[in-house]
Amino acid sequence: MILTSQEDACEVSCVHPEAVQKAKQALPDVACVEEASALLKAVADPTRLRLLSALSACELCVCDLAAVVGISESAVSHQLRFLRAHRLVTFRKEGRIAYYRLLDHHVTVLIGSALEHARE
Repeated sequence: MILTSQEDACEVSCVHPEAVQKAKQALPDVACVEEASALLKAVADPTRLRLLSALSACELCVCDLAAVVGISESAVSHQLRFLRAHRLVTFRKEGRIAYYRLLDHHVTVLIGSALEHARE
């Protein structure tokens, strides 16, 4: 929601030095911000978020993911390559089938938190 009135802005100009210093010390370094920003952009795509949501339930192969999300296996493979490159998913091979899962607990929490926030 975007507020269009001035109710959401300070009516006077003042700086709280202690708060500013505390906030500055909490800022991550530039490289970390860039990496986190790229991660959030990767998750921001609706198709990729749906794939990640499906993988948060269980490990799935490309064919399963295509059936769950309703897109072609080729499109799923393309998105999974992108998600692997951004360290969000990993896979294991069993014969000729590749089974995908979320990379780690951080990704599971990120996806769960984003969806929970959207539901509230």
